[in-house]
Amino acid sequence: MIQVRGAIAPLPKDDPTISLFQIVDESGTVDRARLPHLEPEQARRIYRGMLTIRIMDERLLAMQRQGRIGFYGEAKGQEASVIGAAAALGSQDWLVPALRDAGAAIYRGLTLRQYVAQIFGNANDLARGKQLPCHPGSRASRYVTMSSCIATQIPHAVGLAWAAKLKGDDAVVLGCLGDGATSEPDFHVAANFAGVTKAPVVLFCMNNQWAISTPCTMQTASPTIAIKALGYGLPGVRVDGNDVLAVYAVVKEAVDRARQGEGATFIEALTYRVSAHSSSADPTRYRDERITEDWKRKDPIARFKSFLLGEKLLDEAADARLQAEIDQDVRDAIAAEEPVPAPPLHTLVEDVFADVPRFLEEQYEEIAALPRQKLGGVHA
Repeated sequence: MIQVRGAIAPLPKDDPTISLFQIVDESGTVDRARLPHLEPEQARRIYRGMLTIRIMDERLLAMQRQGRIGFYGEAKGQEASVIGAAAALGSQDWLVPALRDAGAAIYRGLTLRQYVAQIFGNANDLARGKQLPCHPGSRASRYVTMSSCIATQIPHAVGLAWAAKLKGDDAVVLGCLGDGATSEPDFHVAANFAGVTKAPVVLFCMNNQWAISTPCTMQTASPTIAIKALGYGLPGVRVDGNDVLAVYAVVKEAVDRARQGEGATFIEALTYRVSAHSSSADPTRYRDERITEDWKRKDPIARFKSFLLGEKLLDEAADARLQAEIDQDVRDAIAAEEPVPAPPLHTLVEDVFADVPRFLEEQYEEIAALPRQKLGGVHA
C-alpha cells in the first residue's frame, strides 16, 4: 500500500513488481502474445532439464533415507524457476547459485556423474569432498560453488558482474537467492551496489515462501519481494515461478538488458517448496500441508508438459521414453560413482598450499599413520 494525502490507496495492479507475469497459467491457458521465441529442440531441452531434476532428486533422496549419502535438498516444485532462468543465459555467462540450483549446473554442462560424485564426496568429485552434498561447482559450466551461509553469494554475484564490466567482458551474471536472503544485510549491500554501478547482473529470487521454517509473511512486511527493487533504483519484476516459459522470458529480457549496458534487474519468481527444506527437516511440524497439496496441483512439470503436448512438440510415448532414459542415466551415474573411494588423504593439504608448511606436513603424517578403519575409508 502507498500513502496518498493521508489516505491509503492500493498499489496499481499493472505494476510489474506487484502483478504476476504469466504465459501459461494453472489451467493451461496460453497468452500467445507473450510467448518467447524458442526453437522446438530448445523447448524439449528445457523440459528434459526439469525432468532430470525431479527424477534425480527422487532417486538421491531415497538414497539418503537408506543411509547411502549423508544429506540431500530437493528442488521439487521449483524446477521451472531453476531451469527457466538457466536457459536464458549464454555460455559466456556465470551462474552464482542458491541451495536448489544444482539442476542448472547440469543443464549448463555438469555431468550427472560429476554431480553424483559431489554428493558422495569421492575421489572423482571436482571439489575432492570439501563441500557439503548438493554444493557442486564447475568452472567449465561457469557455475560457482554454493555457500550454505544465507545471502553471502549475492555480493559475490554483483562483484563478479562488476569485474566483467570493468574488463569489458561480454558476460552477465545470474545471482540466485531465496526469500530468506532478502532479510540479510548482504542483500542490501549487493542490490545497492548493483544499482549504483549498473553491473550486468540479474538478481533472481526464488520465493518458495519458506526460509526453512520461517514463512514469507514473517520475512517481510512489503506486499511483494519484487517491490524491494525500487529502493535500489532497479527495475523489478514478479513472475510465476511455476511457469517455465514466463521465467525464461523475464530472465532473458533482463539478461539482454544487462548485456546491452543497461544495468541490473531484480526478479521475484513466486513458487513453493513442496518438499522439506532438506533431508534433515520435517515441514509437517511447522506448516499446513493442505496448502502444500494445493501447490502440488500447480506442478510446473505437468504444466509445461501439457503445453508441449498441445503444441505437438511432445507426445506421451516420447515422454515415457525420455523419463525412462533419464532414470537410467541417474542409475548408471550412481552405480559408477558409489564404489569410488574417498579422495586421497594428501589432498587435504596439497589442494590448499602449493608449498605445504612443515606444521601441516607433521599433522598429515600423524593422520596417515592412523589405522585405516579410523580414517573412514580415506586412503593416503
